[in-house]
This record gives sequence, C-alpha cells and structure tokens, in this order.
Amino acid sequence: MELTADNKLKNIIVVGDRLLVKPRKPSEKTESGLFLPPGVKEKEKVQYGYVVKAGPGYPIPLPIENDEPWKAEEEKVKYVPLQVQEGDLAVFLQTGAYEIQYQNEKYFIVPQSSILMVEREEDLFD
Repeated sequence: MELTADNKLKNIIVVGDRLLVKPRKPSEKTESGLFLPPGVKEKEKVQYGYVVKAGPGYPIPLPIENDEPWKAEEEKVKYVPLQVQEGDLAVFLQTGAYEIQYQNEKYFIVPQSSILMVEREEDLFD
C-alpha cells in the first residue's frame, strides 16, 4: 500500500486515555511585532495542537459472572470515552506530553489529564 497524506496515520492505534496531537505551528512574532528565534515557543509549558487520533478511553473491567456458561463470550473490558475528540484544538501541558517523530513529522502523545482546554468547531464535520 502506498503511503499518502490521507492514510499515513491509518495504522496507528492510540491506547487508553492518550491522544495523538499534531502541534500547531508556533507564531514567529510576538503580538508587538518582535521576531522570536527558533525553539522559543517550543519551550513553553503550555502548547497548542490538533488532536489527530484518540484512544478508546479509561478501561473499566467488568465483574466476572460465570453462572451462564452457554452465553457467548463477550469483550471483558469496556471503556469510559474521552471528552476530547479528533479534530479538536487542544491546549495541553508539555510536561505531561511525550514528543515523537513519525513519518518525519513531530507529534505529541498526551494523556487526557494533561489537556487543559479544547476548542471544538461543531460544524467542522457536518
């Protein structure tokens, strides 16, 4: 299969309560117009990025009931879904995030507990 922009993240599965976040390109200027040297914005404690993939959520083990052995075997783990969704602009703490390189692009793996706020465009996917 040829790697394209549409399918390059298709084989990635994010686990648990984690999110794959693509950092937003930082501004090269301050609000007053001063140019910043490369890397200054990347060292800030709070970062911005778009959620590319989300994990299934927090696992909840089900109680084991073996009183009806003729029942079909069901999935043993259910999940509490995450509040953050794919496509959201996330504001997150960099101290809780792990920076990775994938296909020559920079991403962060961020637990939902490090997300401070999200901006969601409701009509983005309609």
